[in-house]
Amino acid sequence: MIRGLKTVKILLDEQQLNEGVEKLAHSINQSYGSRPLTIIGIMTGSVILLADLVRKLDMPMRVGVLQTTSYHGTQRGPLTIDADMMLDVTQRDVLLIDDIFDTGHTLTAVVEKVRQLGPKSIQSAVLLRKTGQQQVAGQPDFIAFDIPDEFVVGYGLDYNDEYRNLSYIACLEPEDLAVSDQGS
Repeated sequence: MIRGLKTVKILLDEQQLNEGVEKLAHSINQSYGSRPLTIIGIMTGSVILLADLVRKLDMPMRVGVLQTTSYHGTQRGPLTIDADMMLDVTQRDVLLIDDIFDTGHTLTAVVEKVRQLGPKSIQSAVLLRKTGQQQVAGQPDFIAFDIPDEFVVGYGLDYNDEYRNLSYIACLEPEDLAVSDQGS
């Protein structure tokens, strides 16, 4: 049970998430082999996926992060990208890790920002791809799960900076969002 919420609809449990991360790791290992890889986690939502995924990858790697912000509660605002802490990606194979591919605007903007820094290649991996919401032509290269158009939290995903610590992915219903708004 999530604090303050009456019901919780679990979309993906802990075992399913572990299997999805294994699937991602296998696909990435197959694609890159033993080539060195620079992995960039798109914070903050990917923090748990990033930690779990890199432990399952076999190639030599460097791991860094960049920060994006586009949601404030359920409202999408202007996208900001803070790459001040990002590693040098010049002439390196880069894999971007993100939590969810929804409209696709965030990942598309991050790919373009990283492309300007001169990597050898860029690919992306996401835990979740929300069906029916894409507003861009591109797609992630590696996807663990396709999910319905639901507002989800857990395993790094948040609502008003809460629920990232859940070991599963849960759907918040409109009445849950209203309850959470009152408690913030």
